[in-house]
Amino acid sequence: MEFSKRMDQFGEGIFSKLAKLRREKTAKGEDVIDLSIGAPNIPPAPHIIQALTDAAREPGNYIYAISDQLALLKAVSQWYQNRYGVLLDPESQICSLLGSQEGLSHIAMTIVNEGDVVLVPDPCYPIFGDGPRLAGAELYFMPQKKEHGYLIQFSHIPEDIAKRAKLMVVSYPNNPTTAVAPDSFYRELVAFAKKYDIIVLHDNAYSELVFDGKRCGSFLSYPGAIDVGVEFNSLSKTYGLAGARVGFCLGNAQVVSRLKTLKSNMDYGMFLPIQQAAIAAITGDQSCVSETRQAYELRRNLICDGFTSIGWPMEKPAATMFIWAKIPDGFPSSEAFVMELAEKSGVIVTPGSAFGSSGEGYVRLAMVQGEDEIRSAVQAVDRCGILREH
Repeated sequence: MEFSKRMDQFGEGIFSKLAKLRREKTAKGEDVIDLSIGAPNIPPAPHIIQALTDAAREPGNYIYAISDQLALLKAVSQWYQNRYGVLLDPESQICSLLGSQEGLSHIAMTIVNEGDVVLVPDPCYPIFGDGPRLAGAELYFMPQKKEHGYLIQFSHIPEDIAKRAKLMVVSYPNNPTTAVAPDSFYRELVAFAKKYDIIVLHDNAYSELVFDGKRCGSFLSYPGAIDVGVEFNSLSKTYGLAGARVGFCLGNAQVVSRLKTLKSNMDYGMFLPIQQAAIAAITGDQSCVSETRQAYELRRNLICDGFTSIGWPMEKPAATMFIWAKIPDGFPSSEAFVMELAEKSGVIVTPGSAFGSSGEGYVRLAMVQGEDEIRSAVQAVDRCGILREH
């Protein structure tokens, strides 16, 4: 058998290796506490579950959806106006996604030709680069460095690269670095995109997970942003609908239209009961959003204070459901530290190198376990002695 050459670009990912390690340790009866994959464990609020189950009982809701219900599009438009102060036309500037991952996998196919340049953050959520790579793009990685607050430095992008670029992927609050961008960054982003005729994709999955009483807005709220790009938003973390796969592409009508056309040839739309659950989430009681935020903030404090107290200093992130921490001294690489940590303590985290070369020397911890499990993780790491041995 002969297979596609494009798959030669993809090997076994670190998440697969970690999953295999978790299975092996569990099979031996060993305790494992997984802080690697960002799979939210906070369920949807009761009114959201009720909307889903009520709709699922209707026999007529098992047909192909084909496209987004107008009620959903209008609800999303109202949500963006209420929450972010952004006015969007429901039918031309909004498109649902079967989760942001699906949109990130496909949108580059509507924008770039083979050999076109796509600007991608480094480190970054892997699909930011993998989607454009599948479309045949040439990737240029934009370092996000601690000394710059993990913000992309537009002035460091070579002129010839900027002129060739068709698409730029940006995301703040950022996964994995947890950084939040100031207003000045977005104004500079819009100006840069206009100067070089680059389409911007801003992933805004963590805008509600901002801590210490602060708030985060939308890229689309900045003057000129809708002229140059779109934003992805997700109900996975905010409303606990991760497995339901609900996301949206919003903004520039030309970009949204092209993505809708591609999707019309690839899927038959979002399951109608899930559309009803999404409407209930963004139009119903929003107290669940603040409760979710408070839960993650408490987990953040427990993780950072706990590990710092046993000799692994961790800075508290300003946002997201992750912690970006330097590996302790004495380890040759982040992956080496992660594998030894998992083997000795049963605590699994993700090496920063999984997110790009600029992530080397760091690990990402996902706040996906409850308070008792977090305390157990800190105790397990302390007990195994890995921090003292090195």
